[in-house]
Amino acid sequence: MITGLYAITPDEQNTDVLVAKVEAALQGGIKMLQYRNKLANYKLQTQQARALLPLCRQYHVPLIINDSIELCLMLDADGVHLGADDGNLSEARAKLCANKIMGASCYNRFDLALSAQQAGADYVAFGACFTSSTKPHAPVAGLELFTRAKSELTIPTIAIGGITLENASSMISAGANAIAVINAIFSADDVKLTTQQFTKLFIL
Repeated sequence: MITGLYAITPDEQNTDVLVAKVEAALQGGIKMLQYRNKLANYKLQTQQARALLPLCRQYHVPLIINDSIELCLMLDADGVHLGADDGNLSEARAKLCANKIMGASCYNRFDLALSAQQAGADYVAFGACFTSSTKPHAPVAGLELFTRAKSELTIPTIAIGGITLENASSMISAGANAIAVINAIFSADDVKLTTQQFTKLFIL
């Protein structure tokens, strides 16, 4: 079951800095890590994902690769996360081993979530839930999506987009199984402490 804090890496070019921040987040209790770096070329993406994989293994946290089935399979990472423009989900499911996790971005559209579930997705993400600096023009995903998903979907839902310590609880209360966070964790002065504060929201 996918639940808790789902961390997504920032667009960090320095691999050593990225690894240090991710380790702090792992120490803080994240349940899943998505490697995402939109500013890196394929060579750097490969280098960074390869550096993060043994660290995630050490903490028993799945490493999900954003967008690239190729990179996921080459490194034997734990899964892949795909957006609407990243290809057919049924074809992606066929390329992945049965034990690989496949997540899908569904934005603010419940019909995409139903289709993703049918195509074999292991979870769906709705967002942006709030104004996001990562994707400032993303469509807004309302609380009702998570409430509806609890009764109509059999796979977990993840809330993403502009989530902070102040607003995360509303997503959890609405039914989100997990919350995905980038800047609120990795731009924090103390990554480990901030991560711990987020994880506590799931046990209150």
